[in-house]
Amino acid sequence: MSATGGGKAILAAFLANLGIAVAKFVAWFFSGSASMLAEAIHSVADSGNQLLLMLGGRQARRHADREHPFGYGRERYVYAFVVAIILFSVGGLFSIYEGVDKLTHPHELTNVWIPILVLVIAIVLESFSLRTAVHESRPHKQKGESWLAFIRHAKAPELPVVLLEDVAALTGLVFALLGVGLSFLTHNPVFDAIGTLLIGTLLILVAITLGIETKSLLVGEGANPADLDRILGAVEDGPEVQKIIHLRTLYLGPDELLVAAKLGFPADKPLSAVAGDIDVVEKRIRAAVPIARVIYLEPDVYRPGLDPAPPTDAVVLKSAD
Repeated sequence: MSATGGGKAILAAFLANLGIAVAKFVAWFFSGSASMLAEAIHSVADSGNQLLLMLGGRQARRHADREHPFGYGRERYVYAFVVAIILFSVGGLFSIYEGVDKLTHPHELTNVWIPILVLVIAIVLESFSLRTAVHESRPHKQKGESWLAFIRHAKAPELPVVLLEDVAALTGLVFALLGVGLSFLTHNPVFDAIGTLLIGTLLILVAITLGIETKSLLVGEGANPADLDRILGAVEDGPEVQKIIHLRTLYLGPDELLVAAKLGFPADKPLSAVAGDIDVVEKRIRAAVPIARVIYLEPDVYRPGLDPAPPTDAVVLKSAD
């Protein structure tokens, strides 16, 4: 997995969730708390999700072949989308079901100190996991960019997934702690059921958010505005090209960008000179945007008044905001 894949953040989240899941199941067994069972299933789902993200990163490293000439970089998007589905079904829907069941069949909690202790420890561990994810994400976050914008626009899916999972996990733990605590103080198990319903609703909202953002990457996104401007500048930063007739970009994976352009050259320019100019322009693009690893530049004769005039037709290919 590349550096942008956030391998440390994924590993930290996996180890934290695995240990927390075991502790939550033990606490649920001795207390009968629905919130603890929902949180245990949540942690199991998160642990499986981290394994899927690591598997996706491993699969994406395979070399291009005849069947997949542009490589396997989008495998990471596929596995991230599967993570969203698992969070929705295994985590969210199960928690909603368990909460409804406890509302209709309430029962008193026992050994309440066990789930409370486990929840407090889990909050500490999840905070450490979130801190690691934030630390891993900072180098890939644009200056002045909000965390919400980073999650929406990041091309590497692993870090946004881990960030959302960790935030959801911490929020869910607070819901569970409130549910168990209020049930103990009031001797009313309904609060525990309400906590479970809140956890399920939270997981479904996070899963829907992840699904929407990952779907956009699966469909295919173009270069972000900053990279697109750098590519346009690299093409125009020299006397070789008369006009950018049109330009298209597409992420083949989080770390690989395809650039295709039709460039206008003078009609009387020799073919050998055009080929040399294309090589020069290609080098400038790679220097300006290193992840532009696949570049196709098509020469054409520029005909003022006949060819599409604006190089800004590339703007329609920017990432959807």
